[in-house]
Formats: sequence, structure tokens, C-alpha cells
Amino acid sequence: MNRRRFFNRDELLPELYPLLGEIEEVAPAELSLLRSARRAMATSFEVMIPFGIQQAPLASQSALDLIDELEDQLTVYRSHSEISRLNERAPTEDVAVETRLFELLQFAAHLTRETQGAFDIATGALIKAWGFYKREGKVPSVAERAAATSRTGMRHVILDRDRRTVRFLRAGLEINLGAIGKGYALDRAAELLRNDWNISSGLLHGGSSSVLAIGAPPGQPSGWVISLKHPSENSRSIGLVKLCNQALGTSAATYQHFDYNGRKLGHLLDPRNGCPAEGLRQVSVIADTAAEADAVSTALFVMGMEAATDYCRTHPNIGAVILPLGEGDNAEPVTLNLPAGVFTLA
Repeated sequence: MNRRRFFNRDELLPELYPLLGEIEEVAPAELSLLRSARRAMATSFEVMIPFGIQQAPLASQSALDLIDELEDQLTVYRSHSEISRLNERAPTEDVAVETRLFELLQFAAHLTRETQGAFDIATGALIKAWGFYKREGKVPSVAERAAATSRTGMRHVILDRDRRTVRFLRAGLEINLGAIGKGYALDRAAELLRNDWNISSGLLHGGSSSVLAIGAPPGQPSGWVISLKHPSENSRSIGLVKLCNQALGTSAATYQHFDYNGRKLGHLLDPRNGCPAEGLRQVSVIADTAAEADAVSTALFVMGMEAATDYCRTHPNIGAVILPLGEGDNAEPVTLNLPAGVFTLA
């Protein structure tokens, strides 16, 4: 499941933040950022570190190099990747995987249980059945959807913690990390910046739908301020979110969709019924890690408002800004678990 850019980029400080756009009143006039960007995972990743940190250029390139390495491990679009080899071999044998990847698979399985199946990485068969693997959306036949659904779900995946192996119980099942991979890459990159380069202030994003803040900008201890883009009006902001040592993930179905009988069917699929989710317009989640923010934003989008509200009620570490379906483009965002001052309407 691919993700799109959800942050305005034409308002304040455009010379510093052309990808993230508005960082409202985030910095005094003297603040400048070293910005390094690279194409990876079918989007643009960027690392921004305040000038004055001597090792910033090398640190940024090191972080982007790591993201390149992770793409080579996680993508389903390269036959030699570890995920592609896992998908090929796991239906017939136990497959040992790299330690951090195994931990990611365990975390994803945990979220599948936590969200009662609304988030699931074992959806490769469904993604292909609906044409989104090649970005050629189509409605599968009833038989095709049923067949793909039967090959979907982490309930058909055995994770052996002691041996660090993976086994699929269904032939044709495929893992696709598109709904969590960018966030995971940002988490690993930020970990490298903090631990190997002693970076204490910076902002990273992948395609602007996945954002991670290291600390806060110099002179602005309350955090980096991000403007959430409206899903259908690029020039319109939903509101402003502050991040400090937190991550933000946004999900909506506007990036990949196709029209069918007057409906827009998007790429965010409900693994439980094998169909595109249609209950909400956009969900942004604030969490401690970018992997969790990305994954939970997808899950809440699939769940719909009532179940998303229940989930946040029992997960106080998760904050959310949800744009429900409404008449035209006038629906007001709903906030869940956000302290005062973290989100303000635009």
C-alpha cells in the first residue's frame, strides 16, 4: 500500500521547507537547515538538520544511505530483496530472516491483533487482485477477490521467535510492507543520527506522508510545526501539528484510486473483506515511532470513525486527527488523544 504527500509546501518559509511546506513560526530568522534528499521507496526522502552542526552533511548522507539499504531489503519490486525471497520460499520452508526485519514482522503481527485485522502486511495477493501492485486499479471478479482473500492475513504466517524464522501456511500469500516500510526506514535513520552522530535536532520525512522529528528546532522547544494538507485541495490546510521526538503518519485513498460506478475506489484495502476502505477521508496519527504512526493511520482509516475512536480510547499513546466524510469538502477534523496545543485548526 503506497502513501502520498499530505503536507502543504507553499506557505511559510518555502526556501527552507519546499517539501514539508508550512512549519509555522518554527524558527527565528537566523535558523537555516542543511537539507539532503534522495529518491527511495518510490518517493523522496529528506533529512533536515540545523546548520552549525559540523557532522551534519556526513550524518545526513549516512542516514540516506541506510534508507537505500533498507529499500533493497524491504521492497517487493526487486526479485533479490529479502522480502521477495521470503515471499517465494516461505510457503514451502522455514525461512530465517535478519534480526531487525524479524522484529518488524513481529511488531506488524502485534498490530494486526491489536486492530483486529484492520492492519495487515500479508496483503500482497489482495493488492495484486485490485491492480494496485502495478498501479493499474481494477475491480476483481467475485471469484478473484475470494481467492485473494483466502491468501491474505497474518493468521496464516508463523513467526518462530527462537529460530527467527518465518513460514507461510498458504501458497500464494505475500507480505507487502508498503504501509509500514517508510516509517520503519525513518525510525532506523533517526536512530543512526542520534546514536552514531549525536544529532539532537532534525526533521526527516518520506514523501511527506511519514514524518519524524528529532527533538525540536533551535529556539522552539515546543517542537516542529507541520501543516496537514487537505486530501483533495492542495492549497488548503486542515490544521497545524507540533512534533517533538515523535512521528506523524497520514493515510488517505486519494493517491491511488480509480472511478467505478460513480465511486472512487482507493488503494487502502480492508484485509478483512478484501475491498477498498471507504469510511473516512484522511487519518493522521501521532506516535512515538514512525512505523507505528504509519501503520496505525492505515488501520484507523480502515476501521472507520467509531472503531478508530474506541481504539484511541484504549491506546493513550496514540493521537489522531481524522477527517470524516462530509458534504463537499467542508467536514471538520476530529481530534483524539491530543493534548492542548498539539493540534490547532488552520
